[in-house]
Amino acid sequence: MLFKVQKYTKDAYPVHDLNQLSVSCSPKNDSCIRMKQIKNIVFDFGGVLIDWNPVYLYREVFETEEEMHYFLSHICRYDWNLKQDAGRSIVEATREMQEQHPEYAEEIGYYYGRWDEMLGGTIEKNVRLVEPLKARYRVYGLTNWSAETLPLAIKRYDFFSLLDGIVVSGEEKIVKPDPALYRILLERYGLKAEESLFIDDNAANIETAQILGFHTVHLTPDMDLEAFLKEQGILSVDTPKAPSQV
Repeated sequence: MLFKVQKYTKDAYPVHDLNQLSVSCSPKNDSCIRMKQIKNIVFDFGGVLIDWNPVYLYREVFETEEEMHYFLSHICRYDWNLKQDAGRSIVEATREMQEQHPEYAEEIGYYYGRWDEMLGGTIEKNVRLVEPLKARYRVYGLTNWSAETLPLAIKRYDFFSLLDGIVVSGEEKIVKPDPALYRILLERYGLKAEESLFIDDNAANIETAQILGFHTVHLTPDMDLEAFLKEQGILSVDTPKAPSQV
């Protein structure tokens, strides 16, 4: 079942303001989550729990926004990054791109050589929900991420220790929205899609989850996840509200 207010397609690097998230539920009763069914919460990471964006690094590398945007839209593109999320070696990917664009060899090398500078931190208003959700449900991660770089994020962010399991595209050599990656999650951890709530910021990923029978929340830039989960009874109303951000 899908809970979303507007269409949102993420076919490029994140451009939305991650500090402006809020939420709304469909008014139709038959679109509401049946609370007794939900036993598992499944989170995407990038754009949901972690603020990752190459812009954070390349604004320090290039002198102008125009140069940076050209590089990220023509050289180290989103679809190039997705191949590493699908399991391609970052050494191989870097070498091939440097051979194709020798004039950008140094900047291409920074992509994984300085990858940690692309991490903007956790999206705290969402991450703070993981612990109270863990008290009531099993909590998992289903992510498109390179198996070579995810350990850097795991080492940096404490919330990973709360998760009951993670399925990583780079390890499985499959990326969302391929249904096979979702099925790996279900089979590996003995989950049922109809008992699981999947939270992602990518419309295509949400659509696949729906087809497989997951309950879903499509997290868009104008949504408040905490308010939504409380409204649906998934998160206790007694959970302290996150401080407002100026």
